[in-house]
Amino acid sequence: PTSDVSRWRLAGDLLEVDGDDLRVRSWEVERLFHDQYGEGLRGDELGRLARRTEGWAAGVRLSAMRMAGVKEPGGLVSQLAMDAGSIGEYLIDLHGQSEHLSLLRVNQHLGLLDSYAEAADLRLGGAGLAELRLTYQDIYQHLQQITKELVQLRLSEQDSARRSDMLTYQINEIEAAHLKNGEEETLRDERNRLANAEGLASAVQESLLALDEGTPEAPAATDLLGQAVHALNGLARLDPSQAALHDSAQAIFDNLSDLSRSLRVYLEEIEFNPKRLDQVEERLALIHTLKRKYGDSIAAILEFAQKAGTELDSITHAGERIEELEKERSKLLAQLGQAGMALSQLRKSAAGKLSQAIENELFDLNMTGAQFKVDFQTRPNSEGVPVEKGERLAFDASGLERVEFLIAPNPGEGFKPLAKIASGGETSRLMLALKNVLAQADQIPTLIFDEIDQGIGGRAGTIVGQKLWNLGRAHQVLCITHLPQLAAFGDQHFQVQKLVSGERTTTQVRDLAGEARVLELAQMMGDVSEGTLHSARELIQSVQKRTV
Repeated sequence: PTSDVSRWRLAGDLLEVDGDDLRVRSWEVERLFHDQYGEGLRGDELGRLARRTEGWAAGVRLSAMRMAGVKEPGGLVSQLAMDAGSIGEYLIDLHGQSEHLSLLRVNQHLGLLDSYAEAADLRLGGAGLAELRLTYQDIYQHLQQITKELVQLRLSEQDSARRSDMLTYQINEIEAAHLKNGEEETLRDERNRLANAEGLASAVQESLLALDEGTPEAPAATDLLGQAVHALNGLARLDPSQAALHDSAQAIFDNLSDLSRSLRVYLEEIEFNPKRLDQVEERLALIHTLKRKYGDSIAAILEFAQKAGTELDSITHAGERIEELEKERSKLLAQLGQAGMALSQLRKSAAGKLSQAIENELFDLNMTGAQFKVDFQTRPNSEGVPVEKGERLAFDASGLERVEFLIAPNPGEGFKPLAKIASGGETSRLMLALKNVLAQADQIPTLIFDEIDQGIGGRAGTIVGQKLWNLGRAHQVLCITHLPQLAAFGDQHFQVQKLVSGERTTTQVRDLAGEARVLELAQMMGDVSEGTLHSARELIQSVQKRTV
């Protein structure tokens, strides 16, 4: 390990960070890395990636150390969140002043709205949002394929006349040659015989002279072998045990006779024909020219001609195909418009319910008068899908609209994007409201809330604590707070102390339980006394009743 905060190890199904207190399920981390990198990770690979995300590990560790309110030097949490990069966005949400929040990323708002609609099981004409979205995306993909083919046909149409002439010439040139597979090898053999006819005839005649014709000075081999056969025949009559010698000699004589006949037939086939040789040379030269243009073999040339014919046919009928595709595209645009409007209608229904649910949460969190709405933005486009009143709208794979969450924190302020909320406390409470409503839609496993207790008292703190505890049933939640009513809801409570020893400053973290936790809550209420200790115990008992 490179530092204290980056020690990771796998323990069964748990991935532990520097001890038993802070942990996250290893399968959650593996799934998130799989989503990011497109492949599964084994345990050893997971450990290596964990060390690479040291910033995230340090952020979790440091946030826990700040439970008692100790401030980090130089905005370290913010820096660690930046160091975690894109991986951290899938693992952790930091909710506090100036922190990077997943819900501030507008491009995620539509997905969150859709997930909320699915979780709420909203329906339109019996169909849920997932079914409507699947229908829309199926039509969209088909439309994309049709559009791609249209673009290609129109581009080729501009050059179709020249291309058509070229293809016609190429096809005619190949067809005029009347090529046959294996022809080139046959022609080469014939050329070799024609070019060497004189030498071939001479070799055959010399062989026949030795085998069958002979000269006065040198009798033919067949004559000499015939004499030997005759002699061995006499031997076999006198000594039948040597009949095999006569048979062998006779077989050799017969083979020589067959060889002589074959040579005479071959000699008759040898052609002294310079004209035919010229024809063969011309044919081979034509094949060579076609190979240089269209392929390295006759089979490749014939395949080229077939493909050229197919392309020429497509060019010839391109106008008909374009007209056919235009009709299909218009039909698909109309279908996509209908599917997109149905999807938008269900999303708007979900947006109304989402806004009401979040405003109820904000009221509980002491943000009386705060308003929330989902803003739907569409863009006119003459090439878009047809909708009501003859309008056409731009579209993409997700639908016809861009969605953004807007908030009016105080009456009379008007709606504005989430990112423009200035107060850290307001931001944290708004995010808590959103996270509570979207608990099932949000897939980020770890949430960290800082300064959420800013500007609220004990009664509101109890409500906030209850909501954080509820949120903790679906996520891992860490909270930095000075408010005892909120801290009492934690499943675990850490106390952080800054200690100075000589010239060295260290931070000590303790996991509080039992009387130690009672004492810490009493200290958070004020001076420790019998009254504050009693109030701390009552607070713990009250929380236990609320969280059964």
